[in-house]
Amino acid sequence: MSLASEIPRFNVLGVALSAMNVRVATNAMLEAVRLRRKGYICVTGVHGIMEARNDPRFRKILNGAFLNTTDGMPLVWLGRHATRKTIDRVYGPDLMLEVFEATQATTCRHFFYGGAPGVAEKLKASLEARFPGVTICGVYTPPFRPLNSGETETLERLVREARPDIVWVGLSTPKQERFMAEYLSLLEVTLMVGVGAAFDFHSGRVRQAPRWVQRSGFEWLYRMACEPRRLARRYLANNPRFLSAIALQLSGLRKYPLEEN
Repeated sequence: MSLASEIPRFNVLGVALSAMNVRVATNAMLEAVRLRRKGYICVTGVHGIMEARNDPRFRKILNGAFLNTTDGMPLVWLGRHATRKTIDRVYGPDLMLEVFEATQATTCRHFFYGGAPGVAEKLKASLEARFPGVTICGVYTPPFRPLNSGETETLERLVREARPDIVWVGLSTPKQERFMAEYLSLLEVTLMVGVGAAFDFHSGRVRQAPRWVQRSGFEWLYRMACEPRRLARRYLANNPRFLSAIALQLSGLRKYPLEEN
């Protein structure tokens, strides 16, 4: 039995989330790499949950993930209530650092896909300096639109030549999850991990919230203050809808069944 299969899941508005912490997620990923068990990993917060409520196809993508992590304290609190287990936030930037630390001076190979022009290169330099001995075998910065057939062929060739074990995907939700679900079977890679803003944080392009803000459940407010034009509409629309829907689920007034992949 694999480590991933032993991780319990809990239901938040019809989305199955993995009840675990960063250490457990890292160990499950390393085992998958060792056994060549293909899959994609979604790092899901309230925004992802609400996108899934609006789009059944996206909900199916999240529920089909190898791991679907709790990227947000409200989801951690719900998981603790539902499972009575000691779970914690599995935040994309933290998971990335944990896996890179664990794969220093090993044969594990990493590839970066995403980010604004130049960000993936800066991220590569930053993590190579922080984790000497780690192998980052390639980067690809896509256009801000779906790849055309020629670009898809180029990406397939680059990944085939680079031979990565893990492709880290730095797009926004739901773009990165849709990309991983579509391209996992096309690319010669074991794991794909959608980590969103981790590319910007670890490259130094965007300032990360202090740890106490991350743990408070108000990181969304910090990020909205830093990037109001991009994030205000998302948070101000999603958060009240999420609170209303989760109140219905917790009270038993409405059921949100899981739709398995």
